[in-house]
Amino acid sequence: MPTLDDVREIALGFPGVTERVDGHRGGMTWRMPTGAFVWERGPGQADLAALERLGREWPPGEVIGVRTDGQQVKAALLETYPDVFFTIPHFDGYPAVLVRLDHIESDHLREVVTDAWLLKVTKRVGGAWLAEHAPE
Repeated sequence: MPTLDDVREIALGFPGVTERVDGHRGGMTWRMPTGAFVWERGPGQADLAALERLGREWPPGEVIGVRTDGQQVKAALLETYPDVFFTIPHFDGYPAVLVRLDHIESDHLREVVTDAWLLKVTKRVGGAWLAEHAPE
């Protein structure tokens, strides 16, 4: 079961990534100059109230937010892996999903964090990284 330390290791393994504490929520955020691609995400009071109105609860365990490549990718992840990925009303219309770290496999976590990072870098940087790290 992956942890926030695993997320940190994956995220900081990419060129140009910085880590900082989110001033709004206090969790860790990993970002490029173009914006965050993965972040620690706990529930706020508004999140809990919105979920309660929907008859849902915030899941136990560590949760991260991860950027997705648009609404179709977001919907596909939510439909294909409903035990791993979820969303909340606050994320309606926003290309990101929430990830239950206690339900995702390590390789899948690496894949979604990598995909999120690739959204925030130039094609040249992303292409060079992919060429260097292509499976043999």
